[in-house]
Amino acid sequence: MSNVLTMRVSRERARDAAAPTRALVYLTEESGPTQVVAYAERELPPGGLPAYLAARGSGARSFVLWADAHRQKRAATVVTLSAAGGVATFQVFGAHNELIGTLVREKALRGRGLRTRWTVTQAGGPEAVGFKGRILWWCLWWSSLPLQVLILVFTIFDSIPGNEAGVARGPRRIRWRAGGQMPLEFRSRGDKLHLHAPGLDWRLGAALVVLLRSFGLGSWDAGKK
Repeated sequence: MSNVLTMRVSRERARDAAAPTRALVYLTEESGPTQVVAYAERELPPGGLPAYLAARGSGARSFVLWADAHRQKRAATVVTLSAAGGVATFQVFGAHNELIGTLVREKALRGRGLRTRWTVTQAGGPEAVGFKGRILWWCLWWSSLPLQVLILVFTIFDSIPGNEAGVARGPRRIRWRAGGQMPLEFRSRGDKLHLHAPGLDWRLGAALVVLLRSFGLGSWDAGKK
């Protein structure tokens, strides 16, 4: 058993105008109910939304994880330390500006491997390294890509109502390793982040799941509003 973090984004407008976002992070503990532990919101740099979206293309991100829906208390803050050449380094700070940990994303073919590499380091702890998808599944996905493209083209020009075929998503499961252990695991089914290590700070996990969802299809933070 392990604690599980998930993120859900509602497309409906919030009834309460003071609520910062509909991007909610849920925590399900080993022996407890599922509860909202953070409300994710972009933290815009000088220059506002245009500046954020421009920097976002290089891999930069900046988020606030509010502990409540009315911005009264921060649970954590995610800032970009550096982002260039396909490698982005993020730091996660607590409510009192204490460093919780560091997250590094190395884009596939731009960092140190054929797959996207994520490194998670809790302050004072060891590095945990994980790669997006397994090599075998990536090989199968790439080999089927020409057929998927044909299906997509057919779908675009097909006027049959209800046809929703498209290109399949690439492998997304990530298993982190540190000292022979697996402290973290992201499962693509349900977009669930499992915290297997008992001493892992859930705020670091929450920051990680928010970042993972920002780099996926339909990224929650890419909107122009």
